[in-house]
Amino acid sequence: MRPHRAPAATRTAVCAVAALALLSGCGAAGGLESAGDAPSAVEPKALWPELPPASSAPYDYGEGETAKIPGIRVTGGDVRRLDPVTVAQAGLKAKTDRDSGLDELPDGTVRQIKACRTAPEDCPVLPPYYRDLTGDGRDELVLGIRMPDQQLAVRVYMPDGGGLTRIMSTYDAVISVELAGRDLIMRAPSMIPGYEYRTAWSWDDRQRAMLPTRDEILRTPEHRKGPRPKRTPTPSTDAPSDPDTPTPSGSATGSR
Repeated sequence: MRPHRAPAATRTAVCAVAALALLSGCGAAGGLESAGDAPSAVEPKALWPELPPASSAPYDYGEGETAKIPGIRVTGGDVRRLDPVTVAQAGLKAKTDRDSGLDELPDGTVRQIKACRTAPEDCPVLPPYYRDLTGDGRDELVLGIRMPDQQLAVRVYMPDGGGLTRIMSTYDAVISVELAGRDLIMRAPSMIPGYEYRTAWSWDDRQRAMLPTRDEILRTPEHRKGPRPKRTPTPSTDAPSDPDTPTPSGSATGSR
């Protein structure tokens, strides 16, 4: 059954009368016209209000989980001075404030991180990025770690009292990872063709951690739906280049 909507209030237009001018009607050319009745706001309707509220979460997604990184000192609060491989290796020994298990990496990835100095070609630690995500005027360190099955672990580290604290740790089979303002946005494939998941992680002062503040499923942008069929150029004209065709580039590097 459709929700009840109260009728909109009747609105009237008042025509201004200029001094010493003839009176004109509201329906004259250039006068105000009604755009129709506006629907009234409908307050939320609680469903099954007799159900008792849940007292605990059924699953632990690792949100709000933090960890002090042992053995790392941040001189002057500048995370740009840190070596990302050293941070990733030290993070293997970190103890989280609660154990969700989501900060753990596969055994093969752990071995690769430990061997980054001797086998750099197999090192899964990606180039770092830096951004002030907490709003305190100091940059955080954003690390990506490649995992099997095209998954990516994303971790954010905050300078904290001369040391380093991990304020975000998650992983997914990502389409892309973006920094937008003070948000870190991860896009992941959906089982529904033509759709993808978009999760925005934001700093929360109360929890002192990055939380997934927006989690959506959205239509895939047109430029990522797949290659368009190419038209065969006619002999008399040159085929224009497709602006959506990516140009080859080297390996990505972080913003420094």
